[in-house]
Amino acid sequence: MISVIIPHLDQAQSLRLCLSSITSQTGLEQPVEVIVVDNGSKVPPVDICSLFAGVTLLSEQVPGPGPARNRGVSQASGSILAFIDADCLAGDGWLSEIERRFSESAEVGILGGDVRIACEDRDRLTLLEAYESVFAYRMKEYIAEQGFTGTGNLAVRSDVFSKVGPFGGIDMAEDRDWGQRALRDGYRTQYCPRMIVYHPARKTLGELARKWDRHTAHDFARIQARRGWWALWMLRTAAVAVSPVAEVARIGFSDRLKGLRARALAFVGVVLVRTYRSGIMLALAFGASAPGFSRRWNRETAAMRAADKS
Repeated sequence: MISVIIPHLDQAQSLRLCLSSITSQTGLEQPVEVIVVDNGSKVPPVDICSLFAGVTLLSEQVPGPGPARNRGVSQASGSILAFIDADCLAGDGWLSEIERRFSESAEVGILGGDVRIACEDRDRLTLLEAYESVFAYRMKEYIAEQGFTGTGNLAVRSDVFSKVGPFGGIDMAEDRDWGQRALRDGYRTQYCPRMIVYHPARKTLGELARKWDRHTAHDFARIQARRGWWALWMLRTAAVAVSPVAEVARIGFSDRLKGLRARALAFVGVVLVRTYRSGIMLALAFGASAPGFSRRWNRETAAMRAADKS
């Protein structure tokens, strides 16, 4: 059996589309169970989950997608655990590709797939759609360079998960932490390009800013354990500030953009994002609270995120 685990927080309509994309999967030889774990929504998605056969709704009150996924794992029956986010859509053949790859080789313990941007109009991208088509969810690079993949498109054998241990909490980048723990334990994540999930681009720069608040705070906490961390952090800050110049070639040759307009928008996007990131990094270097940034992800911003998406 394959157990699909979905953390959820105030995204009921997105969850409905996600569940539809999962329950319509074909070509499977083994049964599938779907476990949605609500992480403190104002209105738990009881009605949405009841529309789909074979969907179990659980609750996890500890904030964060990591604890929510752990709760789902604790109730899962499958020998394969497949993770996807509530605002994502599973591509055609997502589950059958996961099943095929694991059945082909007992040596494969962890799979990470491709995450693409679900654009409303491929011929006329928004600024954030253009930017994220190039710069978001670069799972192949994350796997090759850092040994982890995003938990929005991750599959793992249940026995491997048990050996590596649960996901971390909200005060860390739980996908990177888990993947790198797995690597240290001898489990290498395999990239699977045909295991495709579609993620909508963020609607506002505010949503993207909150993502970088969290990730930058996590990076800051990690680097403080190193000797001479302040100088290293300031060098990294300067590199981020000037990095858009180095991204011109990536944007120009990207096969996920078409036309000059989309490429220009992607460049504007990377300038805005890297400028914001360098500003956060400076603030942290001069005394801003890292936990204050990282905790913006969950309950404190649920209302703000809901307003952004309305």
